[in-house]
Amino acid sequence: MKRILAALAVAVVAAGGGAAAGYWFLNGNATETAQSAQSGQSGQPGAGAASRPQDAVNALWAQNVTSADGKPQSLEMFKGHPVVVNFWASWCGPCVEEMPALAQLHRDYAKKGIQFIGLGVDSEKNVQTFLQKVKVDYPVFVTGFGGADLARAFGNNAGGLPYTVVIDAKGTVLSTKLGEIQPAELKRTLDAL
Repeated sequence: MKRILAALAVAVVAAGGGAAAGYWFLNGNATETAQSAQSGQSGQPGAGAASRPQDAVNALWAQNVTSADGKPQSLEMFKGHPVVVNFWASWCGPCVEEMPALAQLHRDYAKKGIQFIGLGVDSEKNVQTFLQKVKVDYPVFVTGFGGADLARAFGNNAGGLPYTVVIDAKGTVLSTKLGEIQPAELKRTLDAL
């Protein structure tokens, strides 16, 4: 699977997307996906938002995940709180690059009650190995590749990572972002909560 993903990443970079654009693709035709991402669906708050965002939020709370140590978990515990959900993978360079900024923002906004959640669109073993090397101080869960479907429900039609969603305490999707976060942009959204 990693060889397929690596080949796809090379194809996407050759087509003008991928790491050069600040994200990696999970699936689909690389050329077609890169073109749709470049047509303006990525990187804008709210870009590509799901036609029924409440369905996506409900799917998030119902998502089967495991903790980084392999225990089944429910995301419903975050329902009713403002959350920043970051879809990522250990093999995604831009995902890894933005983690220190996400961790810092998590610390900065904890006093406001804003919870950051990492959803690893990856294997449990890869997430565990990664977290042993890189310390992340917000909860990280494993969704496997089913997390790609959940990200798609939030409007990630390009299938790229990282993908970040901000949801307020009422369950309203405030913004989505394909590619590395821009801390100042995310701060503006969080300051409005």
